[in-house]
Amino acid sequence: MTAAVAVALCLAAYAAGYVVYSRWLARKLFELDPAAATPAHRFQDDIDFVPTRPSVLFGHHFASITGLAPMLGPAVAVIWGWVPALIWVVLGALFVGCVHDFSALVLSVRHDGRSVGSIAEVLLGTRAKSLFHLIIFFGVALAMGVFVIAIAGLFAHGAYPQAILPSVGLMVVAAAIGLGLHRGLFRLGPAACVGFLMLLGLIVVAVRAGTLGITAEQWPSAGSLKGALLFYGFLASVLPVWSLLQPRDFINSLLLYLGLAGMYAGFFLSGNDFEAPPIVAHPDGAPPMLPFVFITIACGAASGFHALVSSGTTAKQLDNETHARPIGYGGMVGESLLALIAVVACTAGVIRSAGWEGGGLYHSWHAIKSPGAALANFIDGGASFLTEFGLETDVARSFVAVVVVSFALTTLDSATRLLRYNVEEILESARRRRGRGWVPNRYLSSVVAVAAIGFFCFYELREEAIAADGSVTVTTRQAGMALWQLFGTTNQLLAGLTLLLATRYLARRSKPVWMTALPMFFMLGSTLIAMVGNLRTFVDRGETPLVVVGAVLLVLAVWLCIEGCLATRRDRHTAGTGLEG
Repeated sequence: MTAAVAVALCLAAYAAGYVVYSRWLARKLFELDPAAATPAHRFQDDIDFVPTRPSVLFGHHFASITGLAPMLGPAVAVIWGWVPALIWVVLGALFVGCVHDFSALVLSVRHDGRSVGSIAEVLLGTRAKSLFHLIIFFGVALAMGVFVIAIAGLFAHGAYPQAILPSVGLMVVAAAIGLGLHRGLFRLGPAACVGFLMLLGLIVVAVRAGTLGITAEQWPSAGSLKGALLFYGFLASVLPVWSLLQPRDFINSLLLYLGLAGMYAGFFLSGNDFEAPPIVAHPDGAPPMLPFVFITIACGAASGFHALVSSGTTAKQLDNETHARPIGYGGMVGESLLALIAVVACTAGVIRSAGWEGGGLYHSWHAIKSPGAALANFIDGGASFLTEFGLETDVARSFVAVVVVSFALTTLDSATRLLRYNVEEILESARRRRGRGWVPNRYLSSVVAVAAIGFFCFYELREEAIAADGSVTVTTRQAGMALWQLFGTTNQLLAGLTLLLATRYLARRSKPVWMTALPMFFMLGSTLIAMVGNLRTFVDRGETPLVVVGAVLLVLAVWLCIEGCLATRRDRHTAGTGLEG
């Protein structure tokens, strides 16, 4: 099968899944009600709860869920060949990831816009809520810490410094558009067009201007860049959603659509075929293909982080229940399209068969597992497709790099806000239990959220290696990079647990549960197996921080599964446990 035929079949599968399966989920399973008052209307405060037109909210949701992971994961996972990656990216998204995102959004809308952590208290119990909050706090802070490191690396003088001007310029343009729309000074359509054209103009200027003659010594340090990114995250967290988050994500989503469409069109025009082997069962140094291909691809097919977006910012802005289908299910289809082009870019782009042989990029797990190597591979492959339109290679690479940074930044600003919500829920729960304590507010909670992210991107762990001659070599790594290996399992664990909540919700409403229960068992089973495998590896390597944190996460995961079993048992012995919505 040629690459073009394989991709065409994948695109047809996406269309069929959305038209047929998502419609059945919306009408028969969740029975979306167009007349129901959503939390955006019932609790409207023009800060977090803001009724939003579906086109704008889709742009925010799509841009928020689509960070670095759907490019990074598949770019690594193709080390096992293109067939396993392609199958999981498409089928995993349609039957697991899309169902997960859609379910999380509906559950939150029907529980006053509360997060999945808070909903766990209703469906599983108070202990489960606390366990959920711990997993969410660790997972989001770790992921965003690594994102800050990765973005700062892309902004570095020797990488893609031209991405800074469009990124900063978009923030200014978006803030101006958000203020104008809020005050009714102009309409969305013309404002979005002008903003998007200005963004494209900034990209052209940045590519041509380069570093403006600034030397590497004069360029901002990595620490300064990370500090600026954290400050931006704080602002995005405390400002009303209409002032920055909504307009920035909407305009930025237009860039993401353009980048995706350009890379797909360029791929079909190129006529490139797969250069990677269909299946590589045992790559050098890689963990077993099963279950780790699922864990590695992560967000490209199913992501627990999406539940936080669906039940965090998106649920608070949903104007009508029926919009949950195109935004929840459709948004995940959009992310999976990015994962699919990442698979193709790394297997039928600029990478040739030498990448899997000898000293090529994919000759070993160690060579490709780092975020920097995988992202560079995606940028090169995606840029090769854009050159089909006559773009110079450097210009194409710069454009793809800006798209990559845009994906990461939109996730960073939304995730900081989501972490703020999580902190507020933790503080509120503690205050209710003790009868006193801090009253959560968005400023204090945002400071805590940014501090947690900052820990993972600034704090350095000291590591010692003892050579055969007895000499000791001391190295340091940022905490986020040292613990990054735990993100995949943490993220998939959260996805499985969210599907557990959806299954409990449907069971209480006497609805069929197989469409959430089967993905739940698959996600939890594969993730727990991977967590045990990782823990053994960490022990063998003597990586103490990973052993400790990994063991804690494994205990939390098993504990939450037990809470789910206990809650189900309680329901069987209790009559009249109806659930609102």
